Amino acid sequence: MSETLKNTLKPTDYSLAEKNHKALQFIEDVTSNADEMQRKVLEEILARNAHVEYLQRRGLNGFTDRETFKKVIPMITYEDIQHDIDRIANGDTSPILCSKPISELLTSSGTSGGVRKLLPLIEEQLEWNDQIHSLRMPVISQFVPGLEKGKGMYFFFIRSEVETPGGLVAQPLVTRYYKSSQFKDRPYDPYTNYTSPNETILCPDSYQSMYSQMLCGLCQHKEVLRVGAAFASGLTMAIRFLEKHWPLLCNDIRTGTINTQITDPSVREAVMKILKPDPKLADFVEAECGKDSWKGIITKLWPNTKYIDGIVTGTMSQYIPTLDYYSNGLPLVCTMYASSECYFGVNLNPLCDPSEVSYTIIPTTAYFEFLPVDRSNGVSVTNSISMPKTLNEKEQRELVDLVDVKLGQEYEVVVTTYAGLYRYKVGDVLRVVGFKNTAPQFNFICRKNVVLSIDSDKTDEVELQNAVNNAVKHLVPFNATLVEYTSYADITTIPGHYVLFWELSLSGSTPIPTLVFEDCCLTIEESLNDIYRELRVWDKSIGPLEIKIVKQGTFDELMEYAISLGASINQYKTPRCVKSAPMVELLNSMAVSSYFSHFSPKCPNWVPDLKQCSNRKQ
Repeated sequence: MSETLKNTLKPTDYSLAEKNHKALQFIEDVTSNADEMQRKVLEEILARNAHVEYLQRRGLNGFTDRETFKKVIPMITYEDIQHDIDRIANGDTSPILCSKPISELLTSSGTSGGVRKLLPLIEEQLEWNDQIHSLRMPVISQFVPGLEKGKGMYFFFIRSEVETPGGLVAQPLVTRYYKSSQFKDRPYDPYTNYTSPNETILCPDSYQSMYSQMLCGLCQHKEVLRVGAAFASGLTMAIRFLEKHWPLLCNDIRTGTINTQITDPSVREAVMKILKPDPKLADFVEAECGKDSWKGIITKLWPNTKYIDGIVTGTMSQYIPTLDYYSNGLPLVCTMYASSECYFGVNLNPLCDPSEVSYTIIPTTAYFEFLPVDRSNGVSVTNSISMPKTLNEKEQRELVDLVDVKLGQEYEVVVTTYAGLYRYKVGDVLRVVGFKNTAPQFNFICRKNVVLSIDSDKTDEVELQNAVNNAVKHLVPFNATLVEYTSYADITTIPGHYVLFWELSLSGSTPIPTLVFEDCCLTIEESLNDIYRELRVWDKSIGPLEIKIVKQGTFDELMEYAISLGASINQYKTPRCVKSAPMVELLNSMAVSSYFSHFSPKCPNWVPDLKQCSNRKQ
C-alpha cells in the first residue's frame, strides 16, 4: 500500500461524519482507477523486494514492470514455497521472500498435506489490514443509521499459538489481531465499542471466554445494536451455549456475583466492572429463555438489535436457517472478505440477501490475478494442479488481471502480496457478478474441493475417501464391505459434528460388535487433517464423528430422489456430502436401530503437527 493511500485512511481528529465520508471517497477513488492502482501496487511490491532470494532465483533481476513479472514469475501453490517457509520458521532471517523482517507467521485455515499452512506476516500488514477493516462501518452506516449510539455484541475468540524453532510465533490472523496493540489499545471509536471487555476476548479458555462474553452482553442488553461473530458458526455456537447455561447466567445477574467456574482473575475483574445485582433483568432473561420456543430469542433478549453480523457465505451458508430462526429474520450482514494471505474487499450492499452477497475488490491491498475455473469438472481451465517453473504461452493467456475479468465467469484468485507471496493460488473460487466503477465485484463460491466444514476445518473429497478406506479395514474380519457412503455436517448438536451414512453388504454370520464401529469412527478422525483434529481435541469446537448404518437399498432411494428433482440418470453419482434437508431426512429415516448409530467415545490423537513448531503456547 503506497504512502499516499496509507495517509488517506490514516486516523485523524475528524468528526465521525467526516471519517465516514473520507472512507467512502477512498473506495470511490481506488475503484475508479483500479488498473492504475494495481500497476502501482505491483511496482511497489517488486521494488521493495527486488533483491529477495525468491525473485532473484526466478530471474526477475530488479524489473518492476508487469510484463516482465508475468513472463518470468510462475503461478505457485503452497508446496512450491514450503521449503522457503521452513527456512524462515527455523530461524533464517535473510531476505528470502520479503525485504522486511518476517515478524510472525500466520496459520492459515487452508491445509497443505493435512496441516495448517504457515504464511509470512510483516508488522505493517496489521496496520494496513486495520485500515481496510475500517471501511466496513462507514459503508453499513449508509443503510443503518445511528450505530454509533450503542454497542456491538460480538463473540470473539482467540486460538492457541505455536512457537517455531526459530522463535517466531505462529497463530491465526484473527488471534493475532485481537492480541495486537491495534485492537487492545485502540482509541475510543463508537464502531469498535463492544459489550465484551478485552480480557474476556483474550481468555484462552473457550468456556470462560464464552460465558463471560455472554454475561456481559446480557448485562448490557439494551445498549446492543448489532450482534455477531467472525463466522456464522461462532454466533450459532454462542446461542446454543446460552440455551445450555442460561440458569447459571441468570443467577449471576440476580446476585451480582460471577460463577466460580470462571477462574481467570483478569476476566473476573473485568466482568465485575459491568455485573451488578439486577433481579429484574434476571427475571426477564429467565422468562424468555424458559419458553418452549426460542424463535426470535436474539430480538427478545437484545430488542434494539438492527442486524446480525458475520460471514454466511460459502460453507457458512448452512447456518442461515438457524440464524434466521433465532433472529426473527433480521438482516444477515457480511461486511468484508479477507484471508490470511491478504484482505480482498468489502460488501457495498450489506443489507442484501445472503445469497446475493458480493465483495468489491479494493485494488490497493495486493496485486490480484484470476485463473478461470470450470466447475463442471472441478478444475481450472488450464487443467493443471501444479504449475511448472515457467509459464507456457497458453497458461499466460489464461491468467487475467483484475479489470479484465468477465461477468458471470468463475475464477480462482491468485495474489502477489507485500509480505512475499508471488502469484500465489489462494484456493478460493469466486464468480464475477458486477463492477463498482472499474473494480469487479465477486460472489464467494467455495474453497476448492471442500465438502465438509463445521468451523475453520476444511475436509475435501479425496481426504474423506482416504479416511473411509482406512476405516473399512476394520470390517474385513466380519466379511462386511462398504456398498456406498455419504456425509453431512450436523450443526444441530453442540458442538457440530461430522455424520457418515454407511450402507454395508454383510456376508458373514458374526454380528459386528459396537466396538468395531467405534474403532471405525476413531480411524476416520485419525485420518483427517491436523486442523480437524485440533478443533476436535484442543478447541473442542467439533464434536465426535458419527457413523450411521443405513438399510440396504438406501442409496438407490437417494438416487431416485435426486432423479425426481431433475438429475440425469446417466450422469448421477452419489454425492460425498449432502446438504439439502430432504436428503438428510431421507438418510436419517433409513438408519437402522440405534445400536448401530455410534459416537466415538475416544478423541483422535493430536499434537501440533507443524514440523517447524517446537513449543505450543496459550
